[in-house]
Amino acid sequence: MEILPLRPFNVDIALRQAFSPNDREIALQAGLTALSYGNFEIGTTYQYFGLASSTVKADVHSIYANPRWNNFLDILDFPAGKPINRLLRHVLFGPLEDRAVPFVGVIGGAVVAGPGTHIPAYLYGADVGVRFPVGHSIALEFTLGYFVYGLNFEGQGSNERQLLFTTGFFF
Repeated sequence: MEILPLRPFNVDIALRQAFSPNDREIALQAGLTALSYGNFEIGTTYQYFGLASSTVKADVHSIYANPRWNNFLDILDFPAGKPINRLLRHVLFGPLEDRAVPFVGVIGGAVVAGPGTHIPAYLYGADVGVRFPVGHSIALEFTLGYFVYGLNFEGQGSNERQLLFTTGFFF
């Protein structure tokens, strides 16, 4: 087990401009990988998500744990002649198949929204992505995350959902 393994810090960003000139979203994330054991790691992340539209304005601050299973495709290491995991890596990552580190993870934590006085609420979800080690101490990561916030931005229901694609670097 490693505490603060190689490349423990990460920074991610996601920007979206809607078709309407007054709608904007920005998401910034910073985190660190606290523990690593083989292909499993546990990270923690702070996320800021800002939403500004003609109908809704919200600033969301969240902190969550993100356990991940790296190289999960290796479970498909059969049949002996042409393993399924090698075929999937070749189709998904092409010439970078040997450098790619695909992962799947779960998300759980707390979230606070503003403006206004809101009590902390829950946050859960999952993510899937791939990390490409670029050098000894830096990696490029692409992640697709699905988040469910225990918040209410528009006065209907109590769960806001978000599908977020981020690009980031691990240092």
